[in-house]
Amino acid sequence: MKFAIIKERKNPPDRRVVFSPETLAEARSKFPEAEFVVESSDIRVFPDSAYAKLGFEVTDDVSDADVMIGVKEVPVEHLIPNKKYFYFSHTIKKQPYNRKLLLAMLEKNIEMYDHETIVKQSGARLIGFGRYAGLVGAYNGFRALGLRNGLFNLPKVETLADLNEVKAELDKITIPNIKILLTGTGKVAYGAKEILDHLEIKEVSDALYLTTPKFTEPVYVMADVMEYAKRSDGKVGDKREFYKDPTGYKSNFMPYAKQTDYFIAGHFYGNNAPYLFTREDARHSEFRINLVADVSCDIDGPVASTIRPSTIADPFYGYNPQTEQETAFDAKDAITVMAVDNLPCELPKDASEGFGETFVEHVIPAFFNNDERGILKRARITTEDGQLTERFSYLQDYVDGN
Repeated sequence: MKFAIIKERKNPPDRRVVFSPETLAEARSKFPEAEFVVESSDIRVFPDSAYAKLGFEVTDDVSDADVMIGVKEVPVEHLIPNKKYFYFSHTIKKQPYNRKLLLAMLEKNIEMYDHETIVKQSGARLIGFGRYAGLVGAYNGFRALGLRNGLFNLPKVETLADLNEVKAELDKITIPNIKILLTGTGKVAYGAKEILDHLEIKEVSDALYLTTPKFTEPVYVMADVMEYAKRSDGKVGDKREFYKDPTGYKSNFMPYAKQTDYFIAGHFYGNNAPYLFTREDARHSEFRINLVADVSCDIDGPVASTIRPSTIADPFYGYNPQTEQETAFDAKDAITVMAVDNLPCELPKDASEGFGETFVEHVIPAFFNNDERGILKRARITTEDGQLTERFSYLQDYVDGN
C-alpha cells in the first residue's frame, strides 16, 4: 500500500505536516510493507531535502498513491477520485462553508477519514493538535497581558523555533499577582497547564480559589465540566450523563467569573450544553474576568466575549460588555480576547512531530492488522461508492442541502 504526504493548498498557508522526516522514517521501519512518497512543497516546515536525505521520493505527482495524508481541507479541484484521504475536513458538524467539499468527495468516490473522527471505542480522540493549541493559547494570553498592562513584551510564537524557545521566553518574565481559571481536562487544557506549570504558577483547589479573593502570588485552578455546570434540578451531576445529553444542566460559571482575572478556555463545547457565560453575565457588576484566551474558539457561543476569531497576524481584540461591541484590546473596561482559531500553526515543527508520532501508533497499524481495533471503521465518513457510512448518516440532510 502506498501512502502520500500531500502538499497543503489551503489559504492562509499551513506549514504543518502529519509526518516529520524522522517520524516517516520510523513508520517505514515499522511497516516495511508500506511505501511512502512525499509531494513536493515550498511551505512545509520541513524542506523537501530533509525527506530526500532520508531516502524518500519527493515528487510533484502522487496520483499513483492509495492513501493521501494531509492536515487541512483539500481544495475540491485537487481531490483525486477513488482514493483514501486523511485530513481535517470540518464537515462533521455540518459546517456550511465545507458542504461543497463533502459533496465533491461523495461524487469522486473518495473514502474520507477525518482526523477528528479517529477515536477510541469510547469516542475519545486518539490524535490531534490539541496539546499545541493549549500551549500556544496560554502563552498568547500572557503575551496579551504583558502588552496591555505594559509589563513585558513576549515575542510571537511564530517567530520562535520550537517549544524550547517558547519556554525560554517565559523564563524572562514575572507574572503579576492574578487569579487564573483553566477549563477542561483534555489535551488542550493540559497543553495550557504545561505553560502555567512551567511559569511555576501555584495550582489551588476549587474551594480555596472560590473563597480567597486575593492570594500573595499568582494562582490557577483547573475546573472540570462538573464544576462549571450543574443540574437544573439541583441533584448531583454526572459527567457521562452530561456528555450524552446536557439539556438538563445550567451554567455554574459565575462563582468563577467573580474570582478570575485571566480565563483560559480549554474545554470542549458540545451541542445543547449551557453557555459558560452570556453577554448579560459579562455586564454583571461582580464579573471580574478581563482577559480571555479562548482556545476552544466557538464564535458567539459559550464564551460571550468571543464574537469573532482572531488571526495569528492580529491575535487580540477587546470586547466591551456594556455595548457588546468590539473595541481595542487595551481599551479601558474591555475584556481582552485572544481567539486565534489555528493556534498550532504557530508551532508547526513541534505540532507536526507530536501529531505524526500518534498517527504511527494508532492509524498506520490499522491498515496492516485488519483494523483489529476498529479505528478505520469508526473514522470513515464516506465510502468508495459515494455513500455516507452508517456512523455518519446523520449528515445526509446536510448533503441534501436541508
